[in-house]
Amino acid sequence: MKKQVFMFQLCVVALLFSSGIVAQTKWNVDRTHSNVKFSVAHMVVSEVEGNFKMFEGSLVASKDNFSDAVINFSIDVASVNTDNESRDKHLRSDDFFNAEKFPKITFVGKSMKSLGGNKYKLTGDMTMRDVTKTVDFDVTYGGKIQTDQGGFKSGFKAKTTIDRTQYGVNFGGMLKAGGLAVGNNVDIVVNVELNQAK
Repeated sequence: MKKQVFMFQLCVVALLFSSGIVAQTKWNVDRTHSNVKFSVAHMVVSEVEGNFKMFEGSLVASKDNFSDAVINFSIDVASVNTDNESRDKHLRSDDFFNAEKFPKITFVGKSMKSLGGNKYKLTGDMTMRDVTKTVDFDVTYGGKIQTDQGGFKSGFKAKTTIDRTQYGVNFGGMLKAGGLAVGNNVDIVVNVELNQAK
């Protein structure tokens, strides 16, 4: 009986190793050295830029090149910042994010496809105002380095463009001179520095 139990345990361990579960490594976002930025056209002739001060995320992967990475990321909507408190208050309102009712923007990765070199295509579901859409990010991998303290850091830069109206953010009409007062397309750039979890 003991021999059968031992053999079963060996089979379980072998299965875990073969499936990559044991080899998985978790990385957490270092918020101090990361940022989430956005920009949108304003009055046709210029752009407004902003960022979110509060966010968190993690990456779990078993491959050194992160091609099997599972990514989760969330943003605290109320932390929106455009260096103008009146505008930030408006962005938190129901005209835009409705931070009170929908406090988080989330992203759940579905695939991280290597395009060769340090380039990837990250595909996942982004949810804003309870609307979920599949989004593709163009990702540049900055590399991995060992710190003086013995841990490891990695870095990524991800870019995408979304149509805000697909998420129910419809504020802003047409100008008399033509064009939108606030552009529909929003450019998003995410720079993340990751710390390998101990």
